[in-house]
Amino acid sequence: MDGAGLPQVRSTCPYCGVGCGVLLRPDGAGGLGVEGDPAHPANRGRLCSKGMALGQTVGLEERLLAPRVDGVETGWDTALDLVATRFSETIAKHGPDSVAFYVSGQLLTEDYYVANKLMKGFIGSANIDTNSRLCMASTVAGHRRAFGTDTVPGIYDDLEEADLVVLVGSNMAWCHPVLFRRLAAARAERGTKVVVVDPRRTATCEIADLHLKLRPGTDVALFNGLFAHLREVGALDMRFLLEHTTGFDEAFRAASADQIDATGLAAGDVARFYRMFAATERTVTVFSQGVNQSSTGSDKVNAILNCHLATGRLGQPGQGPFSVTGQPNAMGGREVGGLANMLAAHLDLEDAGHRAAVRSFWSAPAMAESAGLKAVEMFRAVGDGRIKALWIAGTNPAVSMPDADAVRDAIRGCAFTVVSDITARTDTARLADVLLPATGWGEKDGTVTNSDRTISRQRPALPAPGQARHDWAIFAEVGRRMGWAEAFDYRAPAEIFREHAALSKIAGGFGRDFDISGLADLSDAGYEALEPVRWPVSANRTGGRFFGDGRFFTPDGRARLIPVRQAAPATRRSPRYPFRLNTGRTRDQWHTMTRTGLAPRLSRHLAEPFLQIHPSDAETVGLEPAGLARVTSPQGSAILRVLISEDAAIGAPFAPMHWTGETASAGRVDALVAPMTDAVSGQPESKASAVAVTPFEAGWYGFAVSARKPEADTAYWARVRSETGWRMELAGERAEADWTAFARDLFGTGSEPQVFSDAASGVVRLAFTAPDGTLDAALFVSPEPVAVARDHVAGLIGQAAGDVLAARAGGAGFDPGPTVCACMGVGANTLLAAIGTVGPDLDRICEATGAGLTCGSCRPEITTLIDRFAPREAAE
Repeated sequence: MDGAGLPQVRSTCPYCGVGCGVLLRPDGAGGLGVEGDPAHPANRGRLCSKGMALGQTVGLEERLLAPRVDGVETGWDTALDLVATRFSETIAKHGPDSVAFYVSGQLLTEDYYVANKLMKGFIGSANIDTNSRLCMASTVAGHRRAFGTDTVPGIYDDLEEADLVVLVGSNMAWCHPVLFRRLAAARAERGTKVVVVDPRRTATCEIADLHLKLRPGTDVALFNGLFAHLREVGALDMRFLLEHTTGFDEAFRAASADQIDATGLAAGDVARFYRMFAATERTVTVFSQGVNQSSTGSDKVNAILNCHLATGRLGQPGQGPFSVTGQPNAMGGREVGGLANMLAAHLDLEDAGHRAAVRSFWSAPAMAESAGLKAVEMFRAVGDGRIKALWIAGTNPAVSMPDADAVRDAIRGCAFTVVSDITARTDTARLADVLLPATGWGEKDGTVTNSDRTISRQRPALPAPGQARHDWAIFAEVGRRMGWAEAFDYRAPAEIFREHAALSKIAGGFGRDFDISGLADLSDAGYEALEPVRWPVSANRTGGRFFGDGRFFTPDGRARLIPVRQAAPATRRSPRYPFRLNTGRTRDQWHTMTRTGLAPRLSRHLAEPFLQIHPSDAETVGLEPAGLARVTSPQGSAILRVLISEDAAIGAPFAPMHWTGETASAGRVDALVAPMTDAVSGQPESKASAVAVTPFEAGWYGFAVSARKPEADTAYWARVRSETGWRMELAGERAEADWTAFARDLFGTGSEPQVFSDAASGVVRLAFTAPDGTLDAALFVSPEPVAVARDHVAGLIGQAAGDVLAARAGGAGFDPGPTVCACMGVGANTLLAAIGTVGPDLDRICEATGAGLTCGSCRPEITTLIDRFAPREAAE
């Protein structure tokens, strides 16, 4: 069945906070065709490489399809009775604060709502936190301090209406590619100026008019200096300050006490930035994880907000501070109070009136009265036994939390742990007493809210596989079995959404920002057909920007300028740990690769965990290009591939956080991260952990391809899928005595291989063929990092073995080279050929090859190839 007769489904991408609309076409055999939705206001039909590969992620090979108790499959009744009983008994014996939920920005708003209601209103504890704590908690704190509520003032259109966009701690080209394309188009069409503030040169810098490569963590000093400069040159909006704000004098005194020298920036660059900001009314400051993920993240946010409040630049087209979130429903989680220190509908947990109103609305028996444990505190409490029953939903904290080894050990030692997820093959799921199969993207039914407050429907295009259930249904059933049948008698997500919307009317009555009461009477059919809509949605207003009228959500209606000072990172460097590790994301992977790891095309660009390090630092510690580095901290260690680049900041190497115990032997980067947090927001410091870097002295390196999943037991390995099977990087401290035996164990075969061995060079190559003569597996070993045409060799699996041991394309074959464009599978050699043919014209090269025409996030890398390899005479 080709699916031609099946209806197209409008849904939403499950990755970053851009919230792109997608059109899904089931193929009738369990697969999906995926396209961007031209009618969705967030992306207007565009998708990034991850979004375009969504169809490759919906297979059932890795899925959890039935409940498991102690590793044994069982029925839902048995599993849910056990969960309800153990949680009830624990609460009865040790009190409500002895249990906790740790949930995820991957959940839909309806899922989040039921979990939050169950914990805060019925169990009576606020011990529910979310992996969004690792993403945007500092923004929440900064917004609440300045505005009175967690309100994002602007909308995506502001990026296209601004004359200056300042990107702070945001690699938008890789982390929010669709927004990056919108900004790049605005720059090309209307001359928008772009300033990037980042210690690392990233792909986003390719469109920057100015890159401020400041010392890590000195954002407060930079923006305090800007604040002082704005007053000095008379760029303040005195009327706005006098009529709509408080706290200017205190904030200005604090700002004036800081020294811009702390940033390490050239005085001329700072002066240029300050002049640009002061002279440009239509200015948007976009900030992301480089600001949030800090022990002073809340102060960084408020330093930025102070500058916009001081100039009155918010709430108008092309003006304002703008936080872009890392997860698809981080905003939805904030709306329902999914953080341990928040109440539903942006109400305040510490406000007795707010608590009483929500308790009455829910008819709740036991409302939480104080903030619960935030993520780092929560897992610390799991480790020391204060938390005795833990439920983790849709996330992988054994990998993603700071001090990940300690978190893994805490979960393993917890008296009772429940994990609801789509797969049993995560580091966290392997630690669970009870595993509950949840529906995944493409099967889920509900809503999400993106970074500019747009609520979109996520609709199912595929049936729930096996016994999988929606997360809201699992939480609701446990609530019923714990004795609250009426409160959790939901039968469809539309019912939950209506309740959520009705509750928001109470928030509106308190004068809060989040009010979608205009959707409270939505019928089931209306919910099914709901178009993207930006909140608020009430009798008073729908959508738009906030604060253009100068009215805020503080008791006196005025915004607060917050005095902040530059502070050192919470972790201290020392002679033993002289570097500060910066962590983040790569272009084509998502979180811990539970979904993106299933799409072969997404692993072709950067296929293994790596350490990007400045050449001077690499020379100091003795690292070689493409070698391996051992990175250690007081918390843990990792072994990472070396990528030497001047893009990295001196003294601050960078490593991505995606690899797990399932995908690499020693690539869990968050095991290195110290569990230091912002005192206000509780968000961990993920950008400045003190580490040591030394060479990993490998006795041999290997590269393997196989039709079946290879299993290694070496000091270093990293494994990803390929279009034809699997590929794997390996290294060990001592060469094997029998490489044939090693290869048989690696590939799980008893076959005799073709062998090439050169004793003088130490190079060994082995190829195993299937009975029909096609290539089944191959291993390439060398004393140095293996030099083979990796994509070419991986593509030979299932083909006639031919000259595979030559490790490069031969005869008429063409090796496209390492993948640069993941969307279209275009390699570096293909691009170099195009450069030689059409010259150094980026647009013509993209037209000729197909690269850079979809999400565009590879265009900076193509530009680098042009700069390095275009014929000099052609470029002049």
